[in-house]
Amino acid sequence: MTDLVKIAVDAMGGDGSPKKTIDGIAHHHKENKDVFYKIFGNKNEITPLIEDKILKDNYEIFHTDNSVKSTDSPLEAAKRGKDTSMWKSIESVKSKESDIVISAGNTGALLVISKLNIKMIENIDKPALSALWPNKIGMNVVLDLGANIECSSKNLVDFSIMGSSLYKALFPNDTSKVALLNIGSEEIKGNEIIKETFQILNNKKNLDFEFKGYIEGNHLMDGDVNVIVTDGFTGNVALKTAEGTANFITQELKKALTNNLIGKISSLLNIKNLNNFKKRLDPRLYNGAIFIGLDSPVVKSHGGTDYLGFSNSLDVCKRIIKGDLINKIKNNIT
Repeated sequence: MTDLVKIAVDAMGGDGSPKKTIDGIAHHHKENKDVFYKIFGNKNEITPLIEDKILKDNYEIFHTDNSVKSTDSPLEAAKRGKDTSMWKSIESVKSKESDIVISAGNTGALLVISKLNIKMIENIDKPALSALWPNKIGMNVVLDLGANIECSSKNLVDFSIMGSSLYKALFPNDTSKVALLNIGSEEIKGNEIIKETFQILNNKKNLDFEFKGYIEGNHLMDGDVNVIVTDGFTGNVALKTAEGTANFITQELKKALTNNLIGKISSLLNIKNLNNFKKRLDPRLYNGAIFIGLDSPVVKSHGGTDYLGFSNSLDVCKRIIKGDLINKIKNNIT
């Protein structure tokens, strides 16, 4: 068991759980026999769902009757949460019994309970919420996506280091290329914090990534950079805008191809290309936000995703541990 990646799973968080989370584990397990799942939740509900789907040497269930609700405020969840599946799964990482924790539950509660239980990496002031976005040639890591509304230049420099470390952990054969999200590409554009961050990164020696300066919102998907850094307010707006745009394009294309006979014939003739297009914009492929800056990584699966999306989040967990994310950050942070 010592060679296995140990993932602590909050099985009760998110829509359709625990069935969704257990189906996600079963799907992930098919191709990942080197992962051990420590599953936290109601054993009476979980056991019938998991029997005969996963090798018994690859999981253990830790029973609790309680779970954090989607309607709980972060403070409410923290006050009464010590016997919940979310709290116990995070405690498993805190005590080093698990390598990483994942939950599809209440995002605010997950961030607060994680910060209460897991210490920060030395010299990092604030953790950040990051996620994967597709670009024209591969993937972007984007952070912060809402954990910190206000950020200092030091925070943004730290996010650059953490984001580049995450990218290298997930894509070890590629070079991290970092850019600051701004309203223009010229050095004089932006507020004082973003301009100060630019100067620090531009003058910093021995960076473990290429600093590419500023990037505007209309170039996020070009693929010229792969780590995009911003404050949590701007990042969250950009995320929601990108998600809404992708949904709009997909729905409008579907409508155009099914409204009349010509559209239906065209869709049949181009079925392969359309399926590739749909897959490229499928949010389940990019499911799994990563809370980084803590001494152990925490992964947030989207609450509304299905078992395939949750399975993809488990794959992110495995790649983070195999890629030695925490040590990568510690070796580069100053």
